[in-house]
Amino acid sequence: MKFIEDIESVFERDPSARNTFEIITTYSGVQAMLFYRLAHSLWMLKLKWLARFISMIARWLTGVEIHPAAKIGRRFFIDHGMGVVIGETAEIGDDCTLYHGVTLGGTTWKKGKRHPTLSNNVVIGAGAKILGPITLGNNVRVGSNSVVVKSVDDDQTVVGVPARVLKDAKTQSNSFDSYAVGTEADDPTIKAINSILLHLHDVDSQLHKVSKELNLKEYKDSSVNNLEIESK
Repeated sequence: MKFIEDIESVFERDPSARNTFEIITTYSGVQAMLFYRLAHSLWMLKLKWLARFISMIARWLTGVEIHPAAKIGRRFFIDHGMGVVIGETAEIGDDCTLYHGVTLGGTTWKKGKRHPTLSNNVVIGAGAKILGPITLGNNVRVGSNSVVVKSVDDDQTVVGVPARVLKDAKTQSNSFDSYAVGTEADDPTIKAINSILLHLHDVDSQLHKVSKELNLKEYKDSSVNNLEIESK
């Protein structure tokens, strides 16, 4: 049963989880998934109004809004839960994790596929927005507060507004920070800024050197003029 797997996955991803009863009664993300699994089943049975009504109740109780038509795989975990929005045509693979404030949204009012597709083992950091009918590949990591508007290949980490790829090598889960990006991230914008700062520091050093030489020259010229005046 998918919901049982959802609960079991919490123990693997949240070190504060202590027992099943606590998870069911206090984890809003897990409660939202319970409502979603029920609403999605009703949606598939063509009981669409009832499915939407249950989703609305879930939003009131948990702060998580999941459209019952969205397709969500196994062992899905929403950590903290509050503010997560998953649109109608969103598709989520297995073993994915979303943190609070994540939006899987659309960019058009036209019918059809308009929400993102997440492959397997995707982790999306707090506050990130994944917009449009794009695809995030397997093992993709999205940094907190990023805005992703283009598809991302497998095993990449993206961050920023709009999101940029940090590295192409396979992402290790223990090196990913779901709330912020570490200082060792290979961000091209950060590298450019650091290069500019180094250049400014070099220019400042050169100006200081030139100023010092000019002051020394003025001092020597002044000393020579004083000696000439005294000799006269």
